[in-house]
Order: sequence, then structure tokens, then C-alpha cells
Amino acid sequence: MDKGKPTQFGRAMGELGIEMIPSYSPQARGRCERLFRTLRGRLPNELAREGIADMEGANEYLSGYWPRFNAAFGVEAAGEGTAFVPLPEVPLDDIPCLRETRTVGNDNCASYRGRQLRIEPQPHRIHYVRAKVRVHEYEDGSLAVFHETLRLGRYDREGCPPGALNGAKGASS
Repeated sequence: MDKGKPTQFGRAMGELGIEMIPSYSPQARGRCERLFRTLRGRLPNELAREGIADMEGANEYLSGYWPRFNAAFGVEAAGEGTAFVPLPEVPLDDIPCLRETRTVGNDNCASYRGRQLRIEPQPHRIHYVRAKVRVHEYEDGSLAVFHETLRLGRYDREGCPPGALNGAKGASS
């Protein structure tokens, strides 16, 4: 884990205010390995004893398994209260997405995975030629282009702006 170059997941966790703790230490790795060894040794045997051999049955069984597992292996908290903190006031739609930086070309388009995303003139700036922009790709395949905190445009999964006629691409002809 390189704190200077987080992964997409690391970036999203940071924006949500969640500190990721890497398991570099032998003690932390040992804890994870013990948990997985317990699950690998215990869970398959319990599923076999119950005669469960399909995914649906296993998922149903797990709904009752986890409370029993936690009761057997859980440890009381050292202090009172909660460790949960309020969610930061951030636009949640822009956190669980892929982000990549692009340099806007001379045609005022940002190239992203074979699509040309045309950036329309903005009220405060006519073009973004050679500017660094961020392309967000959302779970549904739609895209958005940002310059710093300003969203410059939204696009469907093909790179067309919403309402584009006849499937015209994001780049104008």
C-alpha cells in the first residue's frame, strides 16, 4: 500500500473519512490467518453436517451462522460509546466510481477508453485545451468530466451527452 498513490478503493475510503490500516505486521497477518483458518475448518464441516450443497442453502444457513460465530468469538469493547462518526458532507455519487486523469486535447475533448468526451464551452471558460481533467465512470457506465470541483459535462456509456440526437458521439463533427 502506497499512501502517496492510493488505489481507487483507497481514494474512496479516504473521501469517506475511513482510515485504512494495512496488515503489514506479522501480528495482524496472524489474526487474519487465524480467522480464515477457523472459517475454512469450521464452516465447510457445518454445511456438510447440515446436508447443504448449494449456494442458496449456504447463504440461508449463514444468516444464522454469523450471530452464533460472533457470540462464540466476539470480544467486548474496551470502552463505552460508538466508534462511528458522521458521514462527511460529500457528493456520495462521486465517491464509488472509477476516476482517471486526462489531458484535454486541441479539439477540447478528453479521451477515455476509446471515447471522445466533448467539453462544451463554460460560462467562465471557453475551452480546456491542455487542462488536466478527471473522468468519473459510474457503476451504470455513465461518465462525467470534472475540472477541479466543477463538473464540465455528463455522458452516457457511449460518451454521448444526455439528449444527443441519433446517438451522436460526445465529439462534434
